[in-house]
Amino acid sequence: MAEDAPSTAAAAEGSQHASAAEGGSAAALAASVAKAARERDGGGGGGELPCASIHLPQAKRLIGRRFSDKSVQEDIKLWPFKVIAGPDDRPTIVVQHEGKEMQFVPEEVSAMVLSKLRDAAVAYLSEPVTDAVITVPVYFNNAQREATLDAAAIAGLNVMRIINEPSAAAIAYGLDKMPPPASGADAAGRTVLIFDLGGGTLDVSLLNIARPGNNSSSNSDNGSFEFEVKAVAGDTHLGGADFDNAMVKHCINEFIRKNDVAEDGVWSNQKAIRRLRSACERAKRLLSFTAQTSIEVDSLHDGVDFCAKMSRSRFEELNKELFGKCVKAVEKCLEDAKMDKSAVHDVVLVGGSSRIPKVQSMLHDFFQEKKLRHSVNPDEAVAYGAAIQASILNGDSDNADADADDKKRVMILRDITPLSLGVEINFDHTMSVVIPRNTFIPTKNTRRYTTLYDNQIRVSFPVFEGESASTLDNNLLGKFVLSGVLPAPRGVPQIDVTFDFDTNGVLHVFAEDMGTGSKNNNTITNHSGRLKKEDVERMSREARSYNRKRKRTRSSLQMNSGNLVILE
Repeated sequence: MAEDAPSTAAAAEGSQHASAAEGGSAAALAASVAKAARERDGGGGGGELPCASIHLPQAKRLIGRRFSDKSVQEDIKLWPFKVIAGPDDRPTIVVQHEGKEMQFVPEEVSAMVLSKLRDAAVAYLSEPVTDAVITVPVYFNNAQREATLDAAAIAGLNVMRIINEPSAAAIAYGLDKMPPPASGADAAGRTVLIFDLGGGTLDVSLLNIARPGNNSSSNSDNGSFEFEVKAVAGDTHLGGADFDNAMVKHCINEFIRKNDVAEDGVWSNQKAIRRLRSACERAKRLLSFTAQTSIEVDSLHDGVDFCAKMSRSRFEELNKELFGKCVKAVEKCLEDAKMDKSAVHDVVLVGGSSRIPKVQSMLHDFFQEKKLRHSVNPDEAVAYGAAIQASILNGDSDNADADADDKKRVMILRDITPLSLGVEINFDHTMSVVIPRNTFIPTKNTRRYTTLYDNQIRVSFPVFEGESASTLDNNLLGKFVLSGVLPAPRGVPQIDVTFDFDTNGVLHVFAEDMGTGSKNNNTITNHSGRLKKEDVERMSREARSYNRKRKRTRSSLQMNSGNLVILE
């Protein structure tokens, strides 16, 4: 049960483009934010800032979300740092540094991590890096993807493409494992299930990896690959951190039971909770190799130490519900693809938490005769696949070095929409789907609507994503307004609404009154809490200033390359 993967950078040889795979490394993230806080505050370069004051594991779960979201409220109870409601209900992270309070929005934290990843790529390539392919969980919604674009803009990166993490992992796997052309039954392609369980999210994707035009003599031997996503499933709130949370809750309940102390008093000590969480995470990793270990924390509360045994079977029992969700996600993915599990050729494990023995045994039992594939590094596969995608997008095929370059040059990725997209109609919160889930992207679709009232001159279209027939159970993306509608009895005006879903998984909406020609293509009102353009520009200026300051003091900083992220 290895530690959850750090945020990872990869770069293609001979390219000025990099990929970034955002992971859940608390150490890397803490160091990045701590360093940024010190230098933005005007600090020098000598010495380490104790990470105890700025320690932000799982901050990715805040990006693109509202502070009032139920999931955010549940998470902040367990996090060892403070989160408050900022403007527009935006989660804002509060840290203390040298007696000063500093605040960061999630996009700023992600921008710091992306900057560190870029530095790693620059150090390797010895060339500037300005473009990037960024991977995200497959179930990242529209707001989260837009927030990721904002984070990249703050970091000064041009996003060539946002791709789903399991799709990137499939590229890394398929590039090496696809059989050569005309190799019998496999020439029609292989069906691969990617099971990606990381530090904070679960992604399951079912893909067909084939050579396009297998039945065409003109294309059958050109070395090309097509990765066609058939279905996706997952949970943006299921990963290694959730297994840790279950252990933390159990330990605190045990401590309260044995020592008869108030629950609020234990939970209020953030430093103690942080130490307990670290001990639980260590125990989780050890339980991959031993049947039992111990969890020990000195002075957990009021000078009282905590010590308890934790067996592998107890760990599995504490997380029984979460493990069950993993299997349900696999079943859902196969169901959506209308495919039996016997049709799956390979099951590929990705993400640090996929090393958990219980996860592997459940998947083995589910697929029975299928062998679980460990041929790709679970921590690096996503970044490797994204780097290949960056090379393709950049057209880096001039390097005449072996067959791999030929494969990269003609690789095709056909991804899909993870959630249905639509508008609210009628008076009963009905969800009218414009783009169904599992539609190949990029895609565009138009549906015609009309007015609800007589002489209506202005029409509001609330835009949602989700699978419920009622918008009350779906996620509101924003509200689209069309003015200048010709007054007429209800039901007479004809209004065409077009959804354009781009390759980054971001939605653009257009509306037109077919009677008057009145149009609106200003996309969606800022209900999702996306940063305003001036905010992005301000944060980008601050980041550039920080980078210049960091370069001036680089010679006095101690370099530590223990992670793939360069920690300075």
